[in-house]
Amino acid sequence: MKNERPERPTRPERPERPERPERPGRPERPDCQELGPENKKQRQQSSRTIRRQAAQIAFNRGIKDHVCNGEEQEYRGADGSPNYIANFSKGLPHNELGEVDPKAYKALLKALESGKPQDFDAIPLGKGRPLTNPQAGLGFDLQGPDGHAITISPAPRIDSPLNSGEAAEVYWMALLRDINFTDFNQSPEVAEAIADLSQFSDFQGPKVGGKITPETLFRGNYAGDLVGPYISQFLLKDIPYGSLTISQRQETVVSDINYMTEYDEWLNVQNGGKSGQDKFDPQRRYIRNIRDIGQYVHVDALYEAYLNACLILLGLNAPEDEGNPYKNSKNQIGFGTFGGPHVLSLVTEVATRALKAVWFQKWYVHRRLRPEAFGGLIHNHLTGRAKYPIDQEILNSSALEKVHNLYGTYLLPMAFPEGSPTHPAYGAGHATVAGACVTILKAWFDESSVITQPVVPNADGTELVAYTGADAGKLTVGGELNKVAANISLGRDGAGVHWRTDYTESVKLGEQIAIGLLQEQSLTYNEDNFFTLTKFDGTKVKISRHEVKHLMNDSEND
Repeated sequence: MKNERPERPTRPERPERPERPERPGRPERPDCQELGPENKKQRQQSSRTIRRQAAQIAFNRGIKDHVCNGEEQEYRGADGSPNYIANFSKGLPHNELGEVDPKAYKALLKALESGKPQDFDAIPLGKGRPLTNPQAGLGFDLQGPDGHAITISPAPRIDSPLNSGEAAEVYWMALLRDINFTDFNQSPEVAEAIADLSQFSDFQGPKVGGKITPETLFRGNYAGDLVGPYISQFLLKDIPYGSLTISQRQETVVSDINYMTEYDEWLNVQNGGKSGQDKFDPQRRYIRNIRDIGQYVHVDALYEAYLNACLILLGLNAPEDEGNPYKNSKNQIGFGTFGGPHVLSLVTEVATRALKAVWFQKWYVHRRLRPEAFGGLIHNHLTGRAKYPIDQEILNSSALEKVHNLYGTYLLPMAFPEGSPTHPAYGAGHATVAGACVTILKAWFDESSVITQPVVPNADGTELVAYTGADAGKLTVGGELNKVAANISLGRDGAGVHWRTDYTESVKLGEQIAIGLLQEQSLTYNEDNFFTLTKFDGTKVKISRHEVKHLMNDSEND
């Protein structure tokens, strides 16, 4: 038996100290009072008013209708019941064709409809790999738009030419993973990919003069994406991190190794079974090709690239937006507001809000299947094991023939051993966070400012060399921010886990989150300020207290 510690004796009360007599000739010290334009009661009232106004702004934005593409209800098996072949089901039990067990899928639908934690706990899994956070889509936020108030378009259907173009692109990205971006102009395989993709009637990748070129292949769709090297300067330049300088040479994986090209391996992964392990390159390298960027987005913290971009811009003393109140001040600088600590917090703050919004779209609206699952439909369709309503254009792609010649199946070769994550494809978490974070940075910094001394990796990715293209002097902050968002988003496509529209639609979803957050926070500053930015669609936006007044209506009278 342990010895019990004896109770500490009670300390006797001290006798009251006698009052000190006043010193002659010394006045009593007055109570110290804080300074400021409001007394404590007024400040309390102002704080409540601002919070109410921000809530009214969020309320007055309204809430959008959310429309799916109808595949979940439309596609049916031989018995006439829904077979959910075009919907996300990874991790649930599947039959030998990779078709989900309808009972398991209905259990997922029941949980999504009820929102009850016990219903989520009752969803049956295949081989044990858990689903990724479906309840996040039901979370609320206290700043910015509610995640259910904004929306994205219905996902492309598997029987559409748009889906065919996107599928062909991810197959070609898989086939060209190890070709350096700087070699695209001289690669016969790249030329073959361009010829094939050019035949698709609704391919939505960027073009010049209506044509796909080596300079447009696999690039983003927005301003700046086609200027300069494929990889953004924010993924190449050294990062000033306090007293440290961080090189962006990364741990990447060895070339010519792809996964899930054998049917049994593919089916095991669809059922949530265990997979292999990455095989790492012992040499750290700068990002040169699709495989390298794919590995970056395999392990990154979702706001990592944009925090790094912010640190690089601060290190370069990049000009702030014209509305920063301290830009031309002669006797003050920003810090907690409109200075470095402010923007470094702000660029990461939007990430979790963006994730809640896109997780609602993923799980509660669209439930789009991943490209690897679509590869299973293609394989079973082309081998005669099943017949599916797949648009014919993808079935005629030369990319499928090349994959079959290499691996003996029509499955999509995956860059990650485990394939895609266990959450639906559309929208994309990486892309939504990208859209939110770069919108903050575009609002904070002068987008037109030019980034000097651009660089590219050498052939083996071990060093950086000067970029000397004809457009070397045209890389702007805004363009390179759009480009880093595209690099990260399309890097997920290159790994085989996302589609192009997952990127193009999701960055705009994140953009709405960031703009809404900046609108509501504009009420909270003492300084006269505003933000200006260019949206992905080219629209110019100004955000200030004055600009958001029309969103408040009669909030002060509520």
